[in-house]
Amino acid sequence: MPDNIASSTVIYDSSARTPAALEEALQAWRYRDLIVFLVRRDITARYKRSVLGVAWTMLNPLGMMIILSIVFSQVFRVAMVNYPGFVLSGLIAWNFFAQASTAAINSLVWGGDLFTRIYVPRSVFAISAIGTGLINLVLSMVPLLLVMAVMGIPPHPTLLLAPLVMLFLALFTLGVGLLISTIGIYFIDVVEMYAILLMAWMYLTPIIYPLDILPPNVSQWLQYNPMVHLVGLFRDLVFYGTLPDFISWLISFGLAFGMFLLGWLFFTGKADEFAYRT
Repeated sequence: MPDNIASSTVIYDSSARTPAALEEALQAWRYRDLIVFLVRRDITARYKRSVLGVAWTMLNPLGMMIILSIVFSQVFRVAMVNYPGFVLSGLIAWNFFAQASTAAINSLVWGGDLFTRIYVPRSVFAISAIGTGLINLVLSMVPLLLVMAVMGIPPHPTLLLAPLVMLFLALFTLGVGLLISTIGIYFIDVVEMYAILLMAWMYLTPIIYPLDILPPNVSQWLQYNPMVHLVGLFRDLVFYGTLPDFISWLISFGLAFGMFLLGWLFFTGKADEFAYRT
């Protein structure tokens, strides 16, 4: 073989490949403009055919708050000051998690036909689902502040820290979405079961009831529910206006980042097999 041909030969060394988790992160950043486009598309598509438009995002949790407040304060006799605001503050945090994680799972599991036609980092669709959910979460803060104003509760200075908790919620939600969607690509029934899991998960999270009304042995076990800490942190800042202690912040961040890391590593570790599964 001539020297010039031998010198131009490229040898592929698989061991020198960038780790899958890092490579996916770099590709997601490279396609950040597509993420922005997808978020804008989802927001536009959701509201352009709606009579109420963006107002629906505000009225939806408000309607649920009214129903839950009537049922639990009157029928189940949950005696609590400013109960509607308590419910709404937990409900909008929960709705973000439930809706955004479901959207991320559906976009990854049911988008297989698109992925076989063009190359797009799959994580882009999950991240855009979280971005859309964050915009809806911000819009949902409007009815909460209005309800609090009606109850005579002014906006608290701790509200300025709410974006940090929203970031925690986004990381946790993305991790759950990536984890469940990866399993769902192999076992599609998991996607259907997730809706049932969400329903049970909601009732195991103190959204419509305060944690302190439960027996100590029950509330102790609920501490292993990550959403107890994340919803509690959000509610403390937005509704109660109290600054959580450092341990609460540390636990919430650890749960959020830990779930994100678990979902990201599991998702990127199996990404090469997705083409054969979709």
